[in-house]
Amino acid sequence: MAKEILINSNNFETRVALVEDGLLSEICLERSQQHSIVGNIYQGTVEKVLPGLQAAFVNIGENKAAFIHVSDIEEQQADNRPDGYEANYGSIAQILHEGQKIVVQVYKDQIGSKGARITTQLSIPSRYLVMMPNNPNLTAISARITDDQERERLTELLQKINHGNEAFGLIARTNAELAGHTALFHDWRFLHRLWARLDVRIKAAKSPSLIYSEFSLAKKVVRDQVNENLTRITTDSHEIFANLSEFLQDFAPEWGGELVEHTVSRPLFDQFHIDDEIDRSISRKVDLKSGGNLVFDQNEAMTTIDVNTGQFVGYKSLEDTAFKTNLEAAQAIARQLRLRNIGGIVIIDFIDMVEKSHKLQVLQTLEEQLEGDSARTNVLGFTGLGLVEMTRKRTTENLQDMLCEPCDKCHGMGSIETIQTISFKLFREITRSVKQFKASKVMVIGSARLVQYIIDEHSETLAEMEETLGKRISFQAEESYERHQHDVVLL
Repeated sequence: MAKEILINSNNFETRVALVEDGLLSEICLERSQQHSIVGNIYQGTVEKVLPGLQAAFVNIGENKAAFIHVSDIEEQQADNRPDGYEANYGSIAQILHEGQKIVVQVYKDQIGSKGARITTQLSIPSRYLVMMPNNPNLTAISARITDDQERERLTELLQKINHGNEAFGLIARTNAELAGHTALFHDWRFLHRLWARLDVRIKAAKSPSLIYSEFSLAKKVVRDQVNENLTRITTDSHEIFANLSEFLQDFAPEWGGELVEHTVSRPLFDQFHIDDEIDRSISRKVDLKSGGNLVFDQNEAMTTIDVNTGQFVGYKSLEDTAFKTNLEAAQAIARQLRLRNIGGIVIIDFIDMVEKSHKLQVLQTLEEQLEGDSARTNVLGFTGLGLVEMTRKRTTENLQDMLCEPCDKCHGMGSIETIQTISFKLFREITRSVKQFKASKVMVIGSARLVQYIIDEHSETLAEMEETLGKRISFQAEESYERHQHDVVLL
């Protein structure tokens, strides 16, 4: 699979697009006032311990306290417990106390009202390896490397390279598959030097303070994606071009791809139609080539995806139409989950199929397409109601939350009250006000659309209300009012 990275940067944001076989697969963006802190290491101070939740809040110097659960605390942390505390790793109150200094790493950004999630299980990735400072005896291989001989080879290499090192353990990343001793040793030496510097900072750091900052967005994506499949990196920023040139020489000197500085007048993302793809990726509806479509509904609890045949009528039968649409949808859904960075619980309502073999094929297609996703996914299969359940790990805000905000008309509901519903609410308000307060007549100030609708459609209702209430009701249109706005004035 041929890959290409496009980097658009200016003084207010950096956007990185990963293009696979000519299609946009992932979009990452970082704004100057809204940068990700995932991967950062802090010297923090425990602010509050919550035994009932088996968790604690830690001040790391950001605008909101970070949250840590007892399961994210290494047992070694208990060595810092206050005098009189007994080692009991089942209770957070026996491990942490208010005012305690603690070295933590962010693994999930602050999302909405929730503070960042942190852990004491530090890990710093390089191109092929992940350094685990609190686990010096660890030697592990990525689960995505499935060949037994290759896993054994990498285990032996890592043990040989890290022999005698008591500072950190190692995990071989997926990129390490088929990597030679020289490449792995080059990575290990980089991590060894980095940890030597960080260890000094940790010992001298005040609390709260930043100990280690993850690579910039551009460097991070390049680090994770650079391999023989990556053919070109193009950026329109001279500064990023210079930094990446130096970074690649030091980090991946054997990479045979091309680093290009985009200098033509036409914007980089316009040239590759990336902005059009981004606009489509925040749309609720996604059209399929066959004529079918996907409908995405995202909320805090889960994301639901509805698959529809739309204009696709198939060639043979209803089963054939459903099967072909579902196969295409499975491929599109896997791509959209990555592109939109949707995380958490995902429920997919594929078109009903009768054949078990068809259901199995659709599931296999979905799982195969998700293999290229760097986020951890788990497809649980069809439920009794014919829905597909799956999960996808999320560490940063999804694209919709980053680019959009709740509509000020519907307040995130996705729909607004009809003009008829608003009119009837107004009639009830008039009746309630007249019965509660004394007045000789009633004036309603409302939006032009509301006033016109009531005069056109409910003049008889108004006449009946005036007779029942014994009050004259007049209307005044206010151009500045929104369609639902109105005021009842008693005169």
